[in-house]
Amino acid sequence: MQVKITGQHVDITEPLKTFIEEKLLRIERHVKPVLQVHVILHVDKNSHRAEATVNLKGIQLFAESVGEDMYAAIDTLVDKLDRQAIKHKEKMKGHHGREDE
Repeated sequence: MQVKITGQHVDITEPLKTFIEEKLLRIERHVKPVLQVHVILHVDKNSHRAEATVNLKGIQLFAESVGEDMYAAIDTLVDKLDRQAIKHKEKMKGHHGREDE
């Protein structure tokens, strides 16, 4: 998985980068292969915003989140992406083989 992290009005520190990469491993548990992830972090006056685009084979997931601090925004962001990945996985699984009784 290739991860690109961009910061607007924020410095990307090594602990922040490590935190993001560890959290993104949750998505890879549900769908493989994750080709590329682009995370953009924004800091405004009173809010921290994180947004991410995840490129999978044949589909692209996008989510954004706003929080009081950057770590909270990243947590919420990864939760949203995780739910989208699970939903995509269930769609790909298909239920065509089951018979309705």
